[in-house]
Amino acid sequence: MKRMDPWLCIGISLALECAAVTGNAARAEEAANPPSGPNEQAFADVLAYAKAQGTTGFLVIRDRQVLVERNWPLPAGTAAFADAYVHGANAQGALLEDVASVQKSFVAILAGIAVDKGLLDLSRPVASYLGAGWSKAPASQESLITVAHLLEMTSGLNPDFTYSTPPGTRFVYNTQVYAALKRVLASGSHLALADLTRQWLTLPLGLADTTWGQRGRVFASTMNPTGLVTTADDLARLGQLVLDGGSASDGGRILSERQLHALFQRSECNPSYGRLWWLNGGARTLGPGPGGHAGPLIPAAPADLVAAIGAANRRLFVVPSRKLIVVRLGRKAPDPEFDQQLWLRLMKALD
Repeated sequence: MKRMDPWLCIGISLALECAAVTGNAARAEEAANPPSGPNEQAFADVLAYAKAQGTTGFLVIRDRQVLVERNWPLPAGTAAFADAYVHGANAQGALLEDVASVQKSFVAILAGIAVDKGLLDLSRPVASYLGAGWSKAPASQESLITVAHLLEMTSGLNPDFTYSTPPGTRFVYNTQVYAALKRVLASGSHLALADLTRQWLTLPLGLADTTWGQRGRVFASTMNPTGLVTTADDLARLGQLVLDGGSASDGGRILSERQLHALFQRSECNPSYGRLWWLNGGARTLGPGPGGHAGPLIPAAPADLVAAIGAANRRLFVVPSRKLIVVRLGRKAPDPEFDQQLWLRLMKALD
């Protein structure tokens, strides 16, 4: 996958886009023949389980080799899901889907790039980018909320932006407050979110099917009106960026190793969370809902797994120790233990 420099001429960019499409076609042809041998039946079980769970896009890549790739149509009776999440299809027929909170991990990478460019200081108060009164907290508390607190979900704010606890003392999964980070990026860079995304990430990585789309009424309560619309293939390219230490496939630097590493440092308030990325292998997991549980995020998965996780079981899993990328898109899985059951089957196939 060639790096598309945003400052190159339009002709070169178009040529690279064509190359990316050709690469997608080759990947699809390769994926039509999953590995044979002792694990052939195990991979068939993985695919059967994924399909039965309402999956539309499923992709497994190990050490740059596509092991399996499937794109399934939405099952009947999912019109409401399609209206909320589906934005058409790409030239290969893969659905273009709003990947829900997977966008948070994508934005975390953009924030790291902004730090590398000297446009964002994570230790500064959010108010220095958005102005005083961006929240409903008392001024004395608002002034203590830094950009880093937004990245770690430790702002101390309630979903309605009122004050709850001192910043940095408690993990609360808060999409409404997270969305302010996109405005912070725009303020620090003096670029619209779509423009900085294109210049910094989608063009350099060749993410031909990734855009920001306006959301409908179903997302009104999140106060996060723009959704990341993408495909399993594009998300896998983002996963490869993680495996490649922040570099594109041609070696061009996208994100510094220092900023990439910082994304996966465990928060003091939640050992299963870094900077808008979920981390496996922690002693305790605090999830999006109330409470939590002892032990790792996904017991069946490798301990070094990191994940971008969104509603309706949208997933980008990256496992550095195995050079492994797993992507799952689609509607909400009926199995409440989907992640665990998927990884039990994956580990059997991969081993």
